[in-house]
Amino acid sequence: MKVQGRATGALLAALMITVAAPALAAPGPADARFKALYEKEWTWRQDELARSDGPEDDTLAPRLPKVDAASQAKRLAYWQDVRRQLDGIKLTDLSAQQRVNYQVYRDQIDVLINQQKFHEYEKPFNSDSSFWSNFNYKAARRFVTAADYENYISQLHDIPRYFGEQQVNMRVGLKRGWTPPKVTLVGRDVSVSATVDAKTAEDTLFWQPFKDMPASIPAAQQAALKAKAKATIEGEVKPAYATLLKFLRDEYIPGTTETLAAEALPDGKAYYQAQIREFATVDMTPEQIHTLGLSEVAKIRAQMQDVMKETGFTGDFPAFLSYLRTDPKFYPKTAQELLNTGAWISKRVDGKLSSYFGYLPRSRFTIIPVPADIAPFYTSARGGKTAYLINTYNLPSRPLYNMTALTLHESAPGHSFQGGLAEEQAGLPDFRRYVYISAYGEGWALYCEYLGLEMGMYDTPYDRFGYLTFQMWRAARLVVDTGIHHKGWSRAQAIQFLHDNTALSDHDIEIEVDRYISWPGQAVSYYLGMLAIKEARVRAEKALGPKFDIRAFHDTVLSIGSVPLPVLQARIDQFIAEGGKDPMPVDFQKAKAP
Repeated sequence: MKVQGRATGALLAALMITVAAPALAAPGPADARFKALYEKEWTWRQDELARSDGPEDDTLAPRLPKVDAASQAKRLAYWQDVRRQLDGIKLTDLSAQQRVNYQVYRDQIDVLINQQKFHEYEKPFNSDSSFWSNFNYKAARRFVTAADYENYISQLHDIPRYFGEQQVNMRVGLKRGWTPPKVTLVGRDVSVSATVDAKTAEDTLFWQPFKDMPASIPAAQQAALKAKAKATIEGEVKPAYATLLKFLRDEYIPGTTETLAAEALPDGKAYYQAQIREFATVDMTPEQIHTLGLSEVAKIRAQMQDVMKETGFTGDFPAFLSYLRTDPKFYPKTAQELLNTGAWISKRVDGKLSSYFGYLPRSRFTIIPVPADIAPFYTSARGGKTAYLINTYNLPSRPLYNMTALTLHESAPGHSFQGGLAEEQAGLPDFRRYVYISAYGEGWALYCEYLGLEMGMYDTPYDRFGYLTFQMWRAARLVVDTGIHHKGWSRAQAIQFLHDNTALSDHDIEIEVDRYISWPGQAVSYYLGMLAIKEARVRAEKALGPKFDIRAFHDTVLSIGSVPLPVLQARIDQFIAEGGKDPMPVDFQKAKAP
């Protein structure tokens, strides 16, 4: 089955950016100069940010990054100097491969500069993510050696300093009205109070790595590490969390801005446009995105009406949405049932992958519930190379008819699949293997929900309606994000728009709207990314005709790492010019699907 639909004129125009000059240069001095620049900067970045970018199983740094104003100014100056050096390298002097690297890297450096110029570090958390909740992921990572534990304990020891610097920055932001909107922060301090209220170190999330230590570490050394960790958690970490909790409750949250729109922040119009550019990687205005969103919402609404009729439901559309939100048969009775459903779907996908992908990642993912301390305000699921997290909080808000689309998006062939293959591309520079670009990654994951139709994953009309409600959810984000941050929509208006157009639970809708309010621009990346991939596929199918191989096309999309959408489009142009040739290197032969 051929993919249907294509990008609109505004998006297509934004994508059609020249990525490589027509003349081809052989590797030479310019290549060496450029490579030396990005390798030096990447090494510096890993040290400066305490190795925050890299493989998920990489060694933890023995400290947390410095986030004080002086360190932030130093980063801005460094990246601005890198940008000046990039300006001194002519694209026409680079070889074909390095031209692509140049475009990806230049875009990445521009994003880093903008984040510093707009002082994003002065509002280091939002309704979805926070600097303190990052320890959930560190505590869940794989610990192998005693050095891993020592470094982890050193990071715990560094928390009071790190939290103190964050609070100084937040006070500066508070004074100039540079904060997340107050309405999105209500109750978000529960993940801080969970640590404060824990009676012992063993009751905190920080103790997770010590529950089952590797047998390769001698028992006496294990006991010493546990004792050191316990003293650090109870003597330093818990007091730091208590100080942070008091700051949030007494000073910060009460003083945060009441206004929702990003464009109402200091230099807000430029900031919101920069956010769109960062997350969507295309130059579209908020007005263009809003108009596109309304068009796509209308298109999907008609498809949802058709599927509703297939179920035999005789009422109107609002009544059908109410039926889906309230009938117990659509909801899991236990957390384990929800986890089992995700596991079953992911294993069914495994049996279909070889028909759609030539190469499969060597990495595998596990399925785990979202940690309890963040679950009440966390999205329904999240996926990465090694884990598919399913939110088992508030089961009446977790409909099973959404689970197929959700699993395709977050696990395989979505985030877990894409992330694993990206890291295995040894021929790419690290800044393309380990840095995540939302338009590419979320666009791919949303495309995978569509791919589920071709794979025969949606068994019932309700499953297909769940797929369409997820498509609608992401199309509606184009409307809601720009509505809030550009057109001045209220929170209630945004909630009502999603309530009227999707079958998402009211709990999920409120969590999602708060995320869009406090994270401007990120929400538009999903649907714009998917449209770009679908447009590229339509173009390749048309140009190649019977030579088009869906496995080779998907391998091509996944072989380039995380890139801006115009770079992806240019790579598909090359794919077409090469006659649809599969791009994967020889060292992937062992991973090739049958």
